Amino acid sequence: MTTLRPYQSAALEQLRSALARGHRRVMLYSPTGSGKTETAFGMIQAAIAKGKRVAFIANRKELVHQASRRLTRSGIAHGILQADNTRSLDARVLVCSIDTVHLRGLPDDIGIIIIDEAHAVAGSKKYRELMFKRNRVPVIGLSATPFSPGLGKHYDELRGALFQELVTAATIRELIDLGYLVDCDVFAPAEPDLTGVRTQRGMGGELDYNERQLAEAVDKPALVGNIVSHWMKHAAGKPTVVFATNIAHSQHIVTEFERAGVTAAHIDYHHSDEERAAILDGFNQGRYTVLSNSALLAEGWDAPHAEVMILARPTKSLIRFIQMAGRVLRPHPGKERALILDHSGTVLRLGFPTDDLPLELDDGKANTSSTRKQERKASEPKPCPSCKFVRPAGVHVCPSCGFAPARRSDVEVAEGELRKLDRKTKKPATPDRKQHVYSQLLQVARNKGYSSGWVAHKYRAMFDVWPRGMREVTAAPSAELLSWLKSEQIRFAKAREKQQEGRAHG
Repeated sequence: MTTLRPYQSAALEQLRSALARGHRRVMLYSPTGSGKTETAFGMIQAAIAKGKRVAFIANRKELVHQASRRLTRSGIAHGILQADNTRSLDARVLVCSIDTVHLRGLPDDIGIIIIDEAHAVAGSKKYRELMFKRNRVPVIGLSATPFSPGLGKHYDELRGALFQELVTAATIRELIDLGYLVDCDVFAPAEPDLTGVRTQRGMGGELDYNERQLAEAVDKPALVGNIVSHWMKHAAGKPTVVFATNIAHSQHIVTEFERAGVTAAHIDYHHSDEERAAILDGFNQGRYTVLSNSALLAEGWDAPHAEVMILARPTKSLIRFIQMAGRVLRPHPGKERALILDHSGTVLRLGFPTDDLPLELDDGKANTSSTRKQERKASEPKPCPSCKFVRPAGVHVCPSCGFAPARRSDVEVAEGELRKLDRKTKKPATPDRKQHVYSQLLQVARNKGYSSGWVAHKYRAMFDVWPRGMREVTAAPSAELLSWLKSEQIRFAKAREKQQEGRAHG
């Protein structure tokens, strides 16, 4: 039997409870490096014990092979339904490719379907058609990034949502605190000029940059050289994975590293299985210090010894960002923290990969969905002006170099008068910022036992309007918000004291 960690066992109980309540389609959120495949194996073993057949489905050949290898190591007999690799179709467990399932179908007696990387389901006609056809079979989705638009969308063919409930195994921060993941530092040495690069919707429904235009903007000699020089300064000699915009960009980065005397390799889909295996083995054995790719390694690739990620591909996709960053958050002997060198401006747009995430299923409705607007306000994380280390929100003194930028006064000097800057002028009240503040206030209220009225009044004190259309989602309060609440408390106390003094004198 697979030995599970406490949070994995708890997640299985939550999944069983959801199914017992009549939900047929449940999504399990389990961060990269948390062992979601092992949790799935716990489900598989429980299903086999009840006499059920299981189909474990993935959307890439590499993920099918990886699941098969892990099942073998766990002692779980299984067959494969994947093109020419198909075998043992009478096995109690089948590891399947969705492409082959779409062409050949599943055996009629499959009792439970488990979908790996299930954030892809909402944008996949093949997955949706399978779920429509087998709408009485329980489906468990596995994902480290269940943020795709439409994962909670209603379908008449299902008489309900695509996925009806989201179960959280653990958050990234919880796993860091437990020692199952490592924390990370971020340097943002440069941000490319993306003027004129259009945004388009990808296959999964998420908005991201146009690939061709993006490549033209970032694949320039000066920018590529900047990647190598900053790596030499902050991460020389450390095992590093690079995420580039496309194959050509990745190859150019490798060439620059090699010119600097660093052993580096590029990997992509055009390599044969044997070539890819040899390159990955070279990185794992230390023959290559730097391994560069565009998208191949974002999912299903484990290399815990990798300490550094170079993000050379700007993205607006929270899913893409979290998947890439997760490659370096796994713990390894001698690895205390991971390092991200962000040459894309992504951390400044989306925040740290260890920040709280929007853990609710998107219902696909315009302007109301939780993930329709995923970019965080650009003023949250800030690079140190001296060393480019990215400081978390509310941190004034750089933890890396100790530089403390002079604080800008809230008072401007105008000719003949002093004028205090309006709060909205200093920090624009964008919908994202309003929601973020509201979510933080909800968490404070929950921690302190305050009423919803307290949340509404504090929100109004911040933005001069009452909260409308806010999502009831909590977020960890930042140091900045807690400081503001403290100042409000002091201001209120002083005003009350002054009022009481006035009554006494009256």
